[in-house]
Amino acid sequence: MAETPLTPAGLAHDRAFMVVGEGGVFRSQRRDPRLAVIRPEVGAGGERLTLRAPDTDPLGIDVETASARLDVTLFGAPFQGVDQGEDAATWLSDVLGSPSRLVRVPPEHDRVTDGWITGTSGYADSSPVHILSRSSLDALNERIAAGGGRPVPMARFRPNIVVDGWGEPHEEDRVRRAAVGGAELGFAKLAIRCAVTLVDQDTGARSGPEPLRTLAAYRRASGGGVAFGAKFSVVRPGKVSVGEEVTVTAWDASPA
Repeated sequence: MAETPLTPAGLAHDRAFMVVGEGGVFRSQRRDPRLAVIRPEVGAGGERLTLRAPDTDPLGIDVETASARLDVTLFGAPFQGVDQGEDAATWLSDVLGSPSRLVRVPPEHDRVTDGWITGTSGYADSSPVHILSRSSLDALNERIAAGGGRPVPMARFRPNIVVDGWGEPHEEDRVRRAAVGGAELGFAKLAIRCAVTLVDQDTGARSGPEPLRTLAAYRRASGGGVAFGAKFSVVRPGKVSVGEEVTVTAWDASPA
């Protein structure tokens, strides 16, 4: 997709759907790495969803926004989701090998995310937009290679916006406000990385210990964990396109 709206909750349809297990508890690649091989496609207008996975017939469903709500939890926090029906539940349960259902963010969803600049999001871990620069990935891969490991692709980190042209690694850490196309973003927090970065996004298999092993040697965050990339809230919605310039309008004077 070369162009998409950036809504208050992030890129259009991003993290608007969530797979849940028994009791409405969210599923994640942390425990269900096979989620990585599921390829969703939302049609124009957001009214049709197609799910694809290897060695499985694709499934197309009409997106429900008014059917029964389910009580769901995301990192222990209670939310509601619009159930997407039995066909989606059966398809996901077969692909993942465990009882699963698909829910969508309801229209009345009013989640508020935390951070330096607060915002909202759908079912993202926290803030809706994750930015990572190519220079940061290049610097990481140089360290991995120096230690005898294999470089990792950008897909391991699943950024929403990839920035090319920043000469120094981790410039995204210092951005406080930025304009992209017709939208404006505000810094929320550093992105603390987890075991999802160990999952090959093409095969759905764990292939650690990189990049976490190398990140732990030089990117430890003051609050714990390792940081790589930065998360942003949407200050002003607008349309964004591949190839557009990212204009930083406010920097922090020192690394975050």
